[in-house]
Amino acid sequence: MSRAKPKIAIVHYWIVSWRGGEEVLKALAQRFPDADIYTHVYDPQVVADSPLAGRTIRTSFIQRLPFAKRLYQKYLPLMPLALEQFDLSGYDLVISSESGPAKGVVVPPEVAHVCYCHTPMRYVWDMYHDYLGHAGRLTRLLMRPLIHYLRLWDRLSADRVDHFIANSAFVAGRIAKFYRREADVLHPPVELDEFQLSTENEGFYLMVGALVRYKRADLAVSAFNRLGLPLVVIGDGELYDEIRATAGANVTVLGRRSRAEVLDHYRRCKALLFPGVEDFGIVPLEAMATGKPVIAYAKGGALETVIDGVTGLHFHEQSENALMEAVQRLERGEIRFHAGAIRTHAASFDLAHFNEKLTQLIRDRTGLTV
Repeated sequence: MSRAKPKIAIVHYWIVSWRGGEEVLKALAQRFPDADIYTHVYDPQVVADSPLAGRTIRTSFIQRLPFAKRLYQKYLPLMPLALEQFDLSGYDLVISSESGPAKGVVVPPEVAHVCYCHTPMRYVWDMYHDYLGHAGRLTRLLMRPLIHYLRLWDRLSADRVDHFIANSAFVAGRIAKFYRREADVLHPPVELDEFQLSTENEGFYLMVGALVRYKRADLAVSAFNRLGLPLVVIGDGELYDEIRATAGANVTVLGRRSRAEVLDHYRRCKALLFPGVEDFGIVPLEAMATGKPVIAYAKGGALETVIDGVTGLHFHEQSENALMEAVQRLERGEIRFHAGAIRTHAASFDLAHFNEKLTQLIRDRTGLTV
């Protein structure tokens, strides 16, 4: 008699926009089409326009709080309590997708809990002082005790996880630092078939992503203001107005754009800029899947995706001058990139590889055949 297929639950922190974490959630949901999905709060419109459309999504009580879809981060102190209200009995495997609070669910002793960690919460750990420094006076006053409490809970909740999977070696190091736990590394997937190899080059540079401080769109804009070369910035976020106000005539800030428009800009750009420190960063792989080189700050996940001189260029100081010099090397034609070779490198991160390794890790770490 064959063994019944394991019953699986996927716990994701929130689904209010579609970014790298949601791309991994999509991959998990596609790999496990019968899995139930749990989250604190979700935007029905975001889900309706995504590959998760039609899936049953169970939410915590955060969903019912005022303006939760917009002010979800204000309810962060309540999320540990909210997670613990999910009844996950009856499952064989729980996969938490962690960047905000997700791994703190309480599972029965016989249920395996695997955490796919995009990053330990930035605002609780390594970027706490940066967030604090840019907060208003009242927010700073409230943040200190609340983040202290969240930090303690986050560390203790790591002990509820049976096995960690990190999205990069960089994040595995942070898991070891903050949680004192070992983690396997499984890079997020890129769906190669979504992208077409392109040798078009309309001469503009491209930056894609949320306009938040750590992604350093401000650095890209200020460098290109000095260079005078065309730059297109796609994305929105808390710094949108500031970035748009400081952009010179050669810099176009488009805000949020459809997936089709983003793909079109990958196809037509000269190169992608990646000036921040990312835990992994799926955007460089998307650009490389179209055959475009990436100019990346040489720290974090970019060191695991961008091969200097082969699929892009590294710059080693997070400064205008260092970024400008990397761009000028490309402008001078010092290095010739081959679109086909760049795409071949991106193919090593494809969805089939992700699914194969994920299945193997779950089998090896839990004994479950999924």
